[in-house]
Amino acid sequence: MLYAAGVDPMNTTTTWTSRDIPGQSGRIAIVTGASTGIGRIAARELAGKGALVVLAVRDTGKGSRAADSIRESYPDALLDVIKLDLADLCSIRGFVGEYRRRHYRLDLLINNAGVMIPPYTQTADGFELQFGVNHFGHFALTGMLLDMLLDTAASRVVLVSSSAHKIGRIDFDDIHWRRRRYRKWQAYADSKIANLYFTFALQRRFSELNTSAIALAAHPGVAITELQRHSHIIKHSSRLVSHDVEAAALPILRAATDPGVSGGDYFGPDGFLELRGHPKRVHPIQRARDEHAAERLWIISANETGVRFDVS
Repeated sequence: MLYAAGVDPMNTTTTWTSRDIPGQSGRIAIVTGASTGIGRIAARELAGKGALVVLAVRDTGKGSRAADSIRESYPDALLDVIKLDLADLCSIRGFVGEYRRRHYRLDLLINNAGVMIPPYTQTADGFELQFGVNHFGHFALTGMLLDMLLDTAASRVVLVSSSAHKIGRIDFDDIHWRRRRYRKWQAYADSKIANLYFTFALQRRFSELNTSAIALAAHPGVAITELQRHSHIIKHSSRLVSHDVEAAALPILRAATDPGVSGGDYFGPDGFLELRGHPKRVHPIQRARDEHAAERLWIISANETGVRFDVS
C-alpha cells in the first residue's frame, strides 16, 4: 500500500500536517458545522486539495461567509452551502433531499458539528440537546446517506469525539435526562462516548457487508472555538494547554484522508494527555469498545430517530 509523503502508518513519526493530505480531486465531502472553527478549517483544507466540499450549516449566512473566506485562500475552491440543523430531524431530511438533488455521490462524511455544555435544552424532537445534536443528529444523517456512501468506492465516515468520552457513562434508561438532575458535563461526555460506540458499530456493519466504506473517529485535543461559548472558565483556562484551531483540525483531516488508515481507527494529538500536538492513532477508553453497549445504543438511536440503516 502506498502512503502520502510524511505519513507513517505505525506512528514512528508524528509530523503529519495538512501538506500530507493527498489530492482530493473528484471527491465530494460533507462537513457538518463547517461555518466556524475546526469544521471550517477541515473544509478549507479539503477544498484546497481539490475536493468539492459541502458546508452543512445551521446558519447559511455564516456558511456563505465561511465559503468566501475559503476562496480567499483557494480562489478555485469547489464549495456548496446547504442548511442543516442537527437538532431537528425534519431539517436533516431536508438537507439530505437537497444534497441528493445537487450531488450524485458521497466520498466523505465528516460528522463534526456539536454543542458543548449548554443549559438543559431539548431539540425539536424532544431529545436532550447535546445527545440530540452530537449523536442522534449525526446517526440520522449518516443513515439517510448510507446508500450513497455504499455506492461510492472507498467512502469514509468520520465521527468527531473528545477526550471527555473517558467519563462517559450513558444511562440507557434516562438518556434524555428527564428524571435525573441535569449535569451538563456528564451529558456532554455521554454524547462523546456515543460517537465512539456509533463509529465502531458502524465499522462492524461495513465489515460484515464486505464493503470498501470505512468508519473512523478523531478528537481535536483542546482548542479555543465557538464550542466553548457556554463556559468562560474553559475559554480562559484552555489557553494554557490548547493548540490553535489549525492544529486541532489535523486529527480529523488525517482520519478523513490518510491512505494508511483502517476502519475503526481513532486519531488524536500526540502530546501530553492528548491535549495538543501532531495527529496520530490513539486509544479510546476500553469501555468505548463495549459492543453490547454500542448495540443497545444503536437500537435506541434507530427507534428514536426512525432511521434504520437499510442496506438491502
